[in-house]
Amino acid sequence: MAHLAHYREAHPLPYVITHWINLLSMIVLAFTGFVIHFPFLPGIMGICRGAHLFFACLVLVNMAFRIFSSPFIKSAPNMGTREKRQDMFVFLPQKDNRHQFGAWIKYYLFLKKDHPLSGKYGVPQKLAYLAVIPLTLFIAFTGFCLWVPTSDWFLMQFFTDLVGGVMAVRIIHYWTMWIMIIFVMLHVYLSIANGLAPLKMIFLWKEHGGLVYDPKTKNIIGEDDLSEEHA
Repeated sequence: MAHLAHYREAHPLPYVITHWINLLSMIVLAFTGFVIHFPFLPGIMGICRGAHLFFACLVLVNMAFRIFSSPFIKSAPNMGTREKRQDMFVFLPQKDNRHQFGAWIKYYLFLKKDHPLSGKYGVPQKLAYLAVIPLTLFIAFTGFCLWVPTSDWFLMQFFTDLVGGVMAVRIIHYWTMWIMIIFVMLHVYLSIANGLAPLKMIFLWKEHGGLVYDPKTKNIIGEDDLSEEHA
């Protein structure tokens, strides 16, 4: 089965920018986190702590923008179409995703040759994206439990005492970081399982031709090789 076309309507420019911000932030956070946990580069601890705090806050602001702008920014809910609706519906249950969880798992495990015809995001993708919201909030919370200016705030102090002290919080924060790293790796795999076209779109905002999908009839209605008018 040929792949669906990738149009810019599927990834509006503001969300391409937020994706770039997330990528840069995750790289900086992972690197500075390792330096803070294992001080293998002497003389830059202060810089790493400052950068870690700044990019952690940037991720939170970026995520808040992504969530609260979704009712106002429109995007295509399916690949292969330029029809748009409020972006928040992309992450909510869609008729296009019904009864497809098993089919998607088989596809990702190479037990099924053709990917299911579904919404822009498959069922495992949606679950992963929704799960990353509480995961991000939790790792940020544990980070603020460790940051001296906020460590004695009531909620932070309560959690620290609950889990057994600062060292326990450090361990939780550290291993939550690994969960986040695994999520990023999973996110990359789920994104490119259908080919590299999504990477060109999300990084270069470059469209890629393919099959055209009609969201109303939920059928393939043709193929678009991206003529000059859509270049």
